[in-house]
Amino acid sequence: MEKVVLKASKRDVTGKQVKALRRAGQLPAVIYGRHVEPISILLESHAATLTLSKLTSSSLVTISLDGKEYPSLVREKQRNFIKGNLLHVDFLAVDLKELIRAKVGIEITGVSLAVKDLNAVLVHGLTQLEVECLPTDLPERFVVDISTLDTIGAGIHVRDIAVPDAVRVLDDPDEMLVVVTYAKEEEEEVVVAVEGVVAEGAEPELSVERGKKDEEGDDKEEKDEKPKKDEKPKKDEKPKKDEKPKKEK
Repeated sequence: MEKVVLKASKRDVTGKQVKALRRAGQLPAVIYGRHVEPISILLESHAATLTLSKLTSSSLVTISLDGKEYPSLVREKQRNFIKGNLLHVDFLAVDLKELIRAKVGIEITGVSLAVKDLNAVLVHGLTQLEVECLPTDLPERFVVDISTLDTIGAGIHVRDIAVPDAVRVLDDPDEMLVVVTYAKEEEEEVVVAVEGVVAEGAEPELSVERGKKDEEGDDKEEKDEKPKKDEKPKKDEKPKKDEKPKKEK
């Protein structure tokens, strides 16, 4: 891979004032590492965005600052969630003579015949591999061809990947990367009828429904027998005030 270089300048502005730099077309960033004290830097936003979009997390990029070069890996990118533009980048400076550990992504290519012809499903396992090597030997990605998967149950493991001699994979060789399996069929829902319980959506038995109607009819008759709200029951007539009751002889 050809050498990738980003020109940078030192940054003294921090905090909320960084927003003004972004509006001026500058991208805030920082470099840090085992042998490097953290350095706040500025990159030209448009050029840096185009360059970083072509790199992976294991791609080596050189930061040129004040006549000195810092071989680095992109450790973190902060983006605006709405616009998607870069807000800040962290670079990890590395020593080209020291072994490092890094995550290398897996790229799936090809079409599985089992998926195409047998209506199978491709299940993914690991999406990255952890490796140890010199920074200059670090792969950008591992390409996995799945066109050889032509039967149900066929898969590709970590041990099946072709790895350069200078690179040591730290993951378990038996870890699965991809495997072909049957598509899950939708199981029909079975409604279990329980005595005395009516399942949701099921029609109740006629005897139960008639019983409900009969009970409703009895309740209605009882309500009809009760006096109306505005009608008061008649009481026994009392003798008038001036009229005395007749005595029996």
